[in-house]
Parts: sequence; C-alpha cells; structure tokens
Amino acid sequence: MVAGEASGDLLSGLLLAGLQSRWPQLKSFGIGGPCMQSRGFDAWWPHEALSVHGYSLEVFSRVFGIWRIRRALGARLLRMRPDVFIGVDAPDFNLGLEARLKSKGIKTVHFVSPSIWAWRPDRIHTIGQAVDLMLCVFPFETALYEKQGIPAAYVGHPLADTIPLEAPRAQSRSALGLNEADTVIAVLPGSRSSEIRYIAPRFAAAVALMHQHNPALRFVLPIAPGKRSGVEAALAVHAPKVPVQLLDGQAHTALAACDVTLIASGTATLEAALFKRPMVIAYNMHPLSARLMRRKQLQPWVGLPNILLQDIAVPELLQDEASPESLAQATLAWLDDASRIARLQQRLTQLHHDLRRNTAESATHAIEKILAR
Repeated sequence: MVAGEASGDLLSGLLLAGLQSRWPQLKSFGIGGPCMQSRGFDAWWPHEALSVHGYSLEVFSRVFGIWRIRRALGARLLRMRPDVFIGVDAPDFNLGLEARLKSKGIKTVHFVSPSIWAWRPDRIHTIGQAVDLMLCVFPFETALYEKQGIPAAYVGHPLADTIPLEAPRAQSRSALGLNEADTVIAVLPGSRSSEIRYIAPRFAAAVALMHQHNPALRFVLPIAPGKRSGVEAALAVHAPKVPVQLLDGQAHTALAACDVTLIASGTATLEAALFKRPMVIAYNMHPLSARLMRRKQLQPWVGLPNILLQDIAVPELLQDEASPESLAQATLAWLDDASRIARLQQRLTQLHHDLRRNTAESATHAIEKILAR
C-alpha cells in the first residue's frame, strides 16, 4: 500500500481494518503513516516523504527524490510480488507505479478516484492502463469509469462510517475544557507544509479580527504532526494576543465541538460536512500553482461539500479573495443566521446517509473479486 499524506493514512487505516477482518494473517507494507502502522503496517518510508502539493519551484526541487523512492519501491515490490497493490490517493505517485506493477502481472487497486470530474479528465486514460480496479467513494464516479471499460466499485466514503450521524458536541466540548454556552470556532489551516506557509497566516489574521469583534469567542486549532512550529509562528505574528487553543491532532474533536469552522479546502471539508458544521472554505497557494490548476478546473466549486451538493452551500474564498477581512466576515456571518445553519445541516445529514456504505467491508469484497479473477 502507498498513502501519501495524513488524509491517505487515515483512509488506509480504515481500509486495513476491513482487509484484516477478511484475511487475519494479512501482511501489509509500503509507504504509510501512524494510522496504518497502528494496524501492523510495515512503513518502508513515511507518508510525509510524498506530501507535496502544487507546481511551484519548492515542489519541483523534491521531484527527483520522490522519483527515486517510487523507482526503489517498484523494484522491491516486483521482487516480492505481493497479491495486490493498493494505491491510496496520491495519484501523481501511485498511477505510474501501478502501471509498472500491472504490466508485470501484479493486481492493482486504486482507492479514492482522482477528481477527474473536477479537473484533468484526460487522466482517465492513464488510469485505464494502471488499475485493475478503481474504488470510488462518491456515487456518481463509477459511471465515468464504466464508460471507459475500467472496473470500478462504489464503496461509500469511510469517513461516513467512522463519523457518527449525531456529532458528540457536549462530550467533545468537555474533552477540550469548553463550556456548553461558549461560541467555538474551529480553525483548520491544513496539514501540508505549503498550506501552513500560505494559509495559516491568513487564518491567524482572520482569528485576530474575529477576536477583536467578539473577545468572548473561543478558538480551537488542531495541528497536524510536525506542523506546530509553523502554526505557532503564524499566530505569533498575526494574532499575538488571541488565546487560541492548540491541539495535537484531534481534528474530529474540534469539529464536533465547534459552532462553525474556518477550514482549508481538502478532505477536512468533507469531515466538517459529516459533522454537519457550517464552514467557510478557503485556499491559497503559490500564484503559479493557482494559475495552472485554474486552467484545468472543470467544476465551478472547489470544496467537496459544494461539489457533492452541486451548489454553493458554504462560502468558498480562494487566493486573493481569501483576505483576513473576508474570512472573518464570512465566518462570523454563520453565527447570526440560525435558519441558514438548519437548512445546511438538513442537507448534510442526507449527504451523510448517501455516503454510508460500510466502506471497509465493501472495498474488501470488491478487492476479493479482483483477486479471484
């Protein structure tokens, strides 16, 4: 298995639970993180080794090292010849590796379809050469692959199984030392180094403005492993006098406890949606990366909740629009509109039901069929 960042590590850990239930003597190895390792996964490289994003020079400078890892991993797998290779997200890394393994007779599965419905639709031809099975986490994706003759199975989203339909708000607040009457804002600037660099300062400045507007607000900020120094530096510069409660991980606890979240675009927005939390989605990256991605974008939305609901259900503020003033204003606006929150929560509850399919079991069953061919 290969998972390339924190979200992939989480998804892989959930999938491993299903695989181990079907095959108790399962041996798993490759590239992964702590969630996978807690399931007995042998991480030959840590998932952070692949955690890059965008097209800027900082990314290109690491390409050679990542290419060397992929080449070495492929050679090792070809010697060992596992029963199946499962690439979890990280398509830029995994699809090339999968194509190499498939050409040598090793079964390949890709878990979490690349967003060909959002950008880079031509990638489907690469996928056809690379995978024996695509596991789709959104219901509309399988038809795209079936048109191209690529085996695909809708397995639901594992987070929809993990996150309860009713968020444990009171329990989570108690765990964080928050009172029931507190108005709580969860701030999630992302887990990649580039996100901490480009997004965390804007979020910190927005926090300072919201605190100035209402000093009684409580702020909780989950920090991804290894990113504390970057987050603390952003807060020291842009929100030096604001009491922000920093958490080591605990993103789900923060989302369950909060009234609204200011959140970077990515998998975390789906988590916020499954917790039925109103949110403001924002993103900022290197200008070159933004221009290149905008040219390839097919959907009018970038946030997963809006894409799945096919509507601007929650605000999206990107690049220059993601100014601290706009972020603060959009976040505070949710707190003054109970009826708007109720309408959103109703839609998100239905979405949660649609995505609940016991993903680990469904994916394991689909993988078993591929292995039996």
